[in-house]
Amino acid sequence: MQTPNFSELNHPVVKSLFHHSDQELLTLFQNHPDQGRFFTAIFCRYAQIVHSLIRHSVRSPVQGDYLFAHTWLHIYHELRGLDLRREIQESDGENLSLQNWLINVTAVCINQAELPPVESIHYSLQSAPPPLWCYVKQALELLAPLPRLVVLMAQTFRWSETRIAAYLQAEGEAISPAQVKALLQKGYQSLESNLPEDIRAIYLDENLDYQEALV
Repeated sequence: MQTPNFSELNHPVVKSLFHHSDQELLTLFQNHPDQGRFFTAIFCRYAQIVHSLIRHSVRSPVQGDYLFAHTWLHIYHELRGLDLRREIQESDGENLSLQNWLINVTAVCINQAELPPVESIHYSLQSAPPPLWCYVKQALELLAPLPRLVVLMAQTFRWSETRIAAYLQAEGEAISPAQVKALLQKGYQSLESNLPEDIRAIYLDENLDYQEALV
């Protein structure tokens, strides 16, 4: 399980944030939930450390990438409410920092991980780096139920439009393959528009297919 290279590290939007301290990036991330650059900058700063910890605890590279992504998804949600200054005050003199906090969270994720079999994992780290994956998941939650279901069936299970229509018809939904195709197109367009503008600039402008971020 080799340590990957993340191209977003060299993107101008991310590089422009390198001078910020961890606390500044955390505050910016919490104060600007409509922007993805601050979480991406935190990810770029500590991705190698988190990946190294996971690499030494998981034998399968596929499962390792899966756990890496899910660890960052957990970090993404936890950072929203993290008060690092309070955590430092309550650490009883320990040398607590964002790096130490991330290491502790990663250790918890490793210890609590229930990894699925390799053959059932659809996640690709190369196609969907964790920041993109987190924001695609967030964008997916904003879709209406039917387009969201259709997109998930198409991307997660690789079902054809005909098979999706047949499944929905069996569930009582009067829908044709052509209507499924239209729903998919609308769903993908909505997904992209729901992504933060800077996330689209960092990832999609480099022709990364965001549809591959779905699992």
